[in-house]
Amino acid sequence: MIKKTFAFALTAVVFAIGSSFKSLEEKPATEGIHWMSIEEAFAATQKNPKKTIIDVYTNWCGWCKVMDKKTFTNPEVVKYVNENYYAVKLNAESKEDIVIGNTTYKYNEQNRANDIAVALLQGKMSYPSMVYLDEQFNMIQPIPGYLEARQFHEIITFIGDDYHKKETFDAYKAGTYKKNFSEALVSL
Repeated sequence: MIKKTFAFALTAVVFAIGSSFKSLEEKPATEGIHWMSIEEAFAATQKNPKKTIIDVYTNWCGWCKVMDKKTFTNPEVVKYVNENYYAVKLNAESKEDIVIGNTTYKYNEQNRANDIAVALLQGKMSYPSMVYLDEQFNMIQPIPGYLEARQFHEIITFIGDDYHKKETFDAYKAGTYKKNFSEALVSL
């Protein structure tokens, strides 16, 4: 009886280990937000206009890391961002020159940030900050601060589906959002 129980337990363990490897293999390589550089997003917008979302962060920012780990991995967030935006990760403190069109942005020692981050955040250097650009790479709005997945999803859908042109954010959250994304709310 003990041998049968041990054999059954061993089979269950082997099956569980095998199943976990199988589930790792089945995950698509494209899982997660498809991040790109701001230069890549600008070039992509010139060929195929689409809104751009820019995560302005720094390496030392703790809340930036929490957003990376919790907000940007939520399946509903990933799906919506990948379908509706070019997504950019921009290290505000990058010392590399960044060229957008005919403009070169350099590291600004006084602000301890790249000039493009200063411009995008309108001089209000707060991390993390999300910056939303329209299909022509024009500013819609920067939004500073950490956002949970649900809050972030509300904002990306509000801007992504152009509701920001039709109604207030509070009206959107109370009505349109709950109606349009009732299924997504389960995962948020």
